[in-house]
Amino acid sequence: MVWILVTLAVAIAATSYLGLSLPLASAVIAAALLAASLLFAASGFWLALLWIVVLAVLAVLNVPQLRQRLISAPALRAFRRMLPPLSDTEREAMEAGDVWWDGELFSGDPDWKKLLNVPPARLSEREQAFLDGPVEEACRMIDDWRITHELKDLPPDLWDHFRKHKFFGMIIPEEYGGLGFSAAAHSAVVVKLSTRSITAAVTVMVPNSLGPGELLLHYGTDEQKRRWLPRLADGRDIPCFALTSPLAGSDAGAIPDYGIVCKGEWRGEKDVLGVRLTFDKRYITLAPVATLIGLAFRMHDPDGLLGEEKEPGLSLILIPRDTPGLEAERRHWPLDVPFMNGPVRGQDVFVPLDYLIGGPEYAGKGWRMLMEALAAGRGISLPAMSTGGARMAAFAGGAYAAVRVQFNLPIGRFEGVQEALARIGGLAYVAAAARNLTLAGLDQGVKPAVVSGIMKYHLTEILRATINDVMDVQGGKGIVLGPKNMFGRVYQSLPVAITVEGANILTRSMIIFGQGAIRCHPFVLKEMEVASGDAPDAVERFDELLFAHLGHIGRNKARSFLLALTGSRLAGTPVRGPHARYFQHFARFSAALAFATDVSMGVLGGSLKRHEHVSARLGDVLSYLYLGSAVLKRFEDQQQPKEDEPLMRFAADWCLWRMQESLRALCDNYPVPIVGRVLKWVVFPLGCRFRRPDDRTGRKVAELLQDPASKARARLTRGIYLPPEDEVGDPVADLMRAFATAGRLQELQKRIRKTMKERNEALPPGADMAEYASQAGIISADDAAFMKQALKDMRAVIDVDDFAQEELTCRK
Repeated sequence: MVWILVTLAVAIAATSYLGLSLPLASAVIAAALLAASLLFAASGFWLALLWIVVLAVLAVLNVPQLRQRLISAPALRAFRRMLPPLSDTEREAMEAGDVWWDGELFSGDPDWKKLLNVPPARLSEREQAFLDGPVEEACRMIDDWRITHELKDLPPDLWDHFRKHKFFGMIIPEEYGGLGFSAAAHSAVVVKLSTRSITAAVTVMVPNSLGPGELLLHYGTDEQKRRWLPRLADGRDIPCFALTSPLAGSDAGAIPDYGIVCKGEWRGEKDVLGVRLTFDKRYITLAPVATLIGLAFRMHDPDGLLGEEKEPGLSLILIPRDTPGLEAERRHWPLDVPFMNGPVRGQDVFVPLDYLIGGPEYAGKGWRMLMEALAAGRGISLPAMSTGGARMAAFAGGAYAAVRVQFNLPIGRFEGVQEALARIGGLAYVAAAARNLTLAGLDQGVKPAVVSGIMKYHLTEILRATINDVMDVQGGKGIVLGPKNMFGRVYQSLPVAITVEGANILTRSMIIFGQGAIRCHPFVLKEMEVASGDAPDAVERFDELLFAHLGHIGRNKARSFLLALTGSRLAGTPVRGPHARYFQHFARFSAALAFATDVSMGVLGGSLKRHEHVSARLGDVLSYLYLGSAVLKRFEDQQQPKEDEPLMRFAADWCLWRMQESLRALCDNYPVPIVGRVLKWVVFPLGCRFRRPDDRTGRKVAELLQDPASKARARLTRGIYLPPEDEVGDPVADLMRAFATAGRLQELQKRIRKTMKERNEALPPGADMAEYASQAGIISADDAAFMKQALKDMRAVIDVDDFAQEELTCRK
């Protein structure tokens, strides 16, 4: 009897794994039970009872009328009771944007060919010319120490350059006087600028991100587009967008700022239909210099001037700078990084209804407009700035570790420094890969809301990690501010990137999985739509969805368990090469995520959104699936370069380990402990086998970052700004010169020390090593001249700034 039950269980698992239809699965299960009964020659009461139970269950499942009456109708009633109440803000956030590759990752069985068939994002000739011309010129003009310490602003000639070359109009189509650039070009510009100056990068990226330009482009009336887009494109108008209020930060849907629909006077004309606004906003980037302010507010129409709806809700309006009552002159000072940022306030500010973005028909639709705009924008600007920072950390961290010598060895030979360099290189590879994949989707017209949340959170966290590591590598060099410091201002700005466009804690714990679980799930959103309505065929539609969903759960449970048992070898892989096994492992975690998600929805129901630890950890798994799959695609798109293999392995191993640890923490801390233990047994039947990247891989990554001839290093750091090597006083140029000569310099020093030791000689106090070795016949005169220049270049790299007291005194 035991073997018959085992056979029955295996048949159920096999049909679940294979995803067979209900009639076919029933036939297979019945056939397996019959075969087992005959094979083991079993008979008796218990076997007869088993047959009765199995046949009864199969009959109910395969007769639609019975199934709907006995199972689906009660399930629909229960589902309606447990369905969490959704605010309008939550509903609009969920519905914003598109489902893309994230939906495949949530399916439990991603189609890798879809991923590999996504064409990589490419720059047009015109876009590349812009990077090589105006952007390169802007980078040459930038003196970040002067900007941050002396001017506290961009210099006038840089502002003029940005206006002249339409840096503020990259997203505006050519027909309105803009550049009409792709997402890839927009991102590339921000990447390069961010490696020169955070202040300059933020100044350029904000008008091209969430704000009046993008909102007008998608929702503005024809008249509004013709009026403002050309002025925004050429910089005659500088935009900002005022969303955050002191009492409503991350909870933007609760903003208290309001506007009353009424008639008033506008520029000498009376009885103009408009809105009288009262608002108090803060943290508004570009507000102190903006000439066109976008404002989010709650619209009230007590007199019904727009129609029957007295409370239209969140709306978006434009306010010209010279509007009476508007106050936007004062500045915030965000951690001594002087991009323009400040409060925007107004009391009883009257603005005509013509300035409402989209016109009266868009009254009350502001939150959805913002969410749809963020669905694309969050995937470009901050990820670009973060990728630029991570790439520069890889470039400069590796070079500095090769140049800086302690104990007669480059510090990059020490394992502690190699560990930091490996993280920098590996995480920079993750950031570059995720950026490339996301831009490819955006340039195909996709607005991936969940992916944009992943990109904002994880790439700004990668920026934080890589900058912290490169500061450790540079030691004292990194902490002394001045013209010679490359990362001090970036380090100061890290909390800004972490906070804006959705604070990272909120994004991780609520948004990524909160949106992803419903938007990306193949059935849940459809089930919610059926349950929230009262259509006469609701039971029939819910029945179809319910049993497809149950099959989905069973299939992913079986896949999770069997893939874990077999080391993921049952999963397919679309490629051959060193990354082939990683595709299988990521497929395993896709199934585990899908199963754990359905378990959590079923067990926790409407309270799931209050269990933020659960949603954060499931969101981490989804995020690292996305980042890891981007890593594999980058490696494949670049034709599997052998030199990049350590970077790919480090990045993929990092993602696998982080997914495992998130799932382990989920299971060990599950709100219902018994469910956590069962979940862990299914997902990790053989224990947690993945480890963080090993030391050998990390050492290879560190070594390639310290090799000036490395093709992998060149690919990883492509897109950063590099000044001419002969430029005097530029810290990057100084580093490039010293890096190019460090290897030969260290070989000469090693030869000198070895020869002097063999001769039992000591360098006289104060003597010049190169001169002494040349006179002693150890090296040639040419070698000595080379050493002197190389030592001078090295000293320029390791020197830090110092100041007279009066230079640091606050000037009035």
